[in-house]
Amino acid sequence: MDYARWFSNMPSSNKSSLGFYITQNTYNGDNGFSLRLQGIERGINDKAFRRRIVMHGADYAEEDYISSRGHLGRSFGCPAIPMEEHEEIIEAIKDGTCLFIYSPNKKYLRYSKILNG
Repeated sequence: MDYARWFSNMPSSNKSSLGFYITQNTYNGDNGFSLRLQGIERGINDKAFRRRIVMHGADYAEEDYISSRGHLGRSFGCPAIPMEEHEEIIEAIKDGTCLFIYSPNKKYLRYSKILNG
């Protein structure tokens, strides 16, 4: 499997949240250079900042990892991007960029007030 199937806004769910985010500041943490994310869809991803959902680099998001195992690794809810590109990507989108995390999830498509106006 190369994509997530289940999503949640709940703390300790270890699942990603779909929807629109505004990127915040960067920091160096357990996963190295990372980017804080503020979810802006109430009931869908608005707990992401409190849940410490951040974008970070990960070896399990690398093409070699995926090819050798047949799937992406597990990020426990964070959008993980390839290590070799993570600093450049994070620098380009930090501090106020709109980020959209999408999946054709029926629940998200039905309840997103941004998508449905």
